[in-house]
Amino acid sequence: MSKQSRRREALLYHAKPRPGKIQVVPTKNYSTQRDLSLAYSPGVAEPCLEIEKNVDNVYKYTNKGNLVAVISNGTAVLGLGNIGPEASKPVMEGKGLLFKIFADIDVFDIEVNTENIDEFVATVKNIAPTFGGINLEDIKAPEAFEIERRLKEELDIPVMHDDQHGTAIISAAALLNALEITGKKIEDVSIVISGAGAAAVSCTRLYKAFGATPENIVMLDSKGVIRKDRDTLSEEKAEFASHRKIDTLDEAMKDADVFVGLSVKDIVSPEMLLSMAENPIVFAMANPDPEIEYDIALKTRKDIIMATGRSDHPNQVNNVLGFPFIFRGALDVRATKINEAMKMAAVKALADLAKEAVPEQVNIAYGETKLTFGKDYIIPKPFDPRLITAVPPAVAKAAMESGVAMNPITDWEKYQDELYERMGGDNKIIRLLINRAKLNPKRIVFTESDHLDVLKAAQIVYEEGIAIPVLLGRKEVILDFMQQLEFDADLEIIDPKSDTKPEKLDSYAEKFWKKRRRTGITLYDSQKLMTERNYFAGMMVSEGDVDAMISGYSRSYPLVVKPVFETIGKFEGVNKVATTNLMLTKRGPLFFSDTSINIDPTAKELAQIARMTNYTMKMFGLQPVIAMISYANFGSSKDPRATKVREAVDLIHKSNPDMVLDGELQADFALDSELLQKKFPFSKLAGKKVNALIFPNLDSANSNYKLLKALNGVESIGPIMLGMRKPVHILQMGASVEEIVNMSAVAVVDAQQKEKREHVKN
Repeated sequence: MSKQSRRREALLYHAKPRPGKIQVVPTKNYSTQRDLSLAYSPGVAEPCLEIEKNVDNVYKYTNKGNLVAVISNGTAVLGLGNIGPEASKPVMEGKGLLFKIFADIDVFDIEVNTENIDEFVATVKNIAPTFGGINLEDIKAPEAFEIERRLKEELDIPVMHDDQHGTAIISAAALLNALEITGKKIEDVSIVISGAGAAAVSCTRLYKAFGATPENIVMLDSKGVIRKDRDTLSEEKAEFASHRKIDTLDEAMKDADVFVGLSVKDIVSPEMLLSMAENPIVFAMANPDPEIEYDIALKTRKDIIMATGRSDHPNQVNNVLGFPFIFRGALDVRATKINEAMKMAAVKALADLAKEAVPEQVNIAYGETKLTFGKDYIIPKPFDPRLITAVPPAVAKAAMESGVAMNPITDWEKYQDELYERMGGDNKIIRLLINRAKLNPKRIVFTESDHLDVLKAAQIVYEEGIAIPVLLGRKEVILDFMQQLEFDADLEIIDPKSDTKPEKLDSYAEKFWKKRRRTGITLYDSQKLMTERNYFAGMMVSEGDVDAMISGYSRSYPLVVKPVFETIGKFEGVNKVATTNLMLTKRGPLFFSDTSINIDPTAKELAQIARMTNYTMKMFGLQPVIAMISYANFGSSKDPRATKVREAVDLIHKSNPDMVLDGELQADFALDSELLQKKFPFSKLAGKKVNALIFPNLDSANSNYKLLKALNGVESIGPIMLGMRKPVHILQMGASVEEIVNMSAVAVVDAQQKEKREHVKN
């Protein structure tokens, strides 16, 4: 993508369909006059009076306890510098988005128009009653140190400048684990810190809190080594000034055990690495480009443990591992501050989590056979679902033990359940899916590339590295659209009706005719069918010329299904193909099957649909918990429509006893684990969170998923084809660009999985 095109895409993202990235959403009913009278006047007077009696009741009757202010004056924004408060607002909104999706914390972003410390502090103090916590962001040093110090002293809610402490917490966890792997002790190692800004100072202080010896630390700024004999040192720099008579990074690196970079790219040379001690630990965290390139560092020293700030290398030091979860724990015990004990607890929780067995969901997301604690895995991955239940409890316990928790937790098991529930509504599974696809992109044929939205999706898929598109359709239209979109990739474009090589068309036609000649198809019929894009694309997939197929944007489902059934066919042992839709609900991912194909499946067919759904869910890295849906509960009706579901359950229990599946069940019982436990404690689903519903017929499955999507705005991925011999996925007519991109990621992961299965088979 050209720089101009990328700029336009970024601006459109922030501007459409409504400006900005976050909004305020009501949490109470407001549909009737009674609701409004309770929400405002006269009903609102009652909580106001209760809060007047006891100010702590503000946590009981308002959103203060889950509301954080992300506050900046725009003086040190990312790599942009002092761009002012208004220009910093998109970044602060983005920080709010991360708080919400990783820890379910609500955010108001506040941009303050002053560079004066007293004015800034006064402003934050005056608005603090609104919030449960304050996240300071992108404020330049040295003012940031003084602002945070004063606010922590003068406010009774948690305050943290993430630019300082976020990187410190994550890198400290990485450092503890790297030292453990190398067999070195933190009090003995020689540490070089390149950079003397807020993050560097905070990192060094935290390393000292864990035992690093001050005499073994050398810090450098843009002028070189910070020495005791240098004039006009700030208070922060003076704290880390060295007695050593050295001036340069080159000298500092000799025999050093640890290098921590928070400065600028390419300042570390291979020669400097070679001068370091055995088993050097190098955290090159300058963004977007590290102090030394990852590949160069590994080529130079085989014994190195390397971390960067980048997501495309192992051991990413990413602040999102810290700040959402630290505030989550602090808010949940109503901590009056975030102190050293809480930060150190977060460090230990992250370090310990990296040593535990990694869930298969995380292995799948990162394309690993098995992530294990070692040189390439010293800190958890940002997509690890265990972060929400590992870090907040550790922070909360530290707050309680250090005496700053106003609302101590007594039931830790209940608290863990609450944390799991908070993560139900985010779209993490999409990020996992796309991340996994990018690890091993496949060739996808888009059969309707002469439609603008399909081509837009193909462009995103290509530029994000999700897949390699092959574009089918009217060539002149595709080329015209590509010019409009500034999509200048050198991709294969095929128009089956006009410019396909005759030998390819003839080859496909002959192979298709041999498959279908006993069904009344002549060779002439076959040649004619190959000029139709879905037949041609189906044969491309069948013959291995592409890995997967996306179709259905402009044609009804049955018109697309027939060609792919005839060209590609079902997987061995599958009698009926089906579909499932992944619904991204507030309670978490929920699969609905069969949403598009089987009108009234038999008991055997329902059982097969359940097995295929179970397999597909595992492909997504999920542990299936499946409810077979009916209008009846466990034999309460003898009607054939209910007994059919019961028979399907019996078949599964006999053939696949390891599957977590039960029924027949009404939908409300299936989705309410407490109700199910109370009424049907004997069920295999009792006490479990159901994440898949198998419906008894097409009417119920299709209607339910579309109602959920239309009325509640639930995002859907699908229909995902189940049981096809090779990856083919058919969109709902008029699918959005985002839906096409998501389905493309599904197609790639499906292709990866089928390729793996084929290797095992052979």
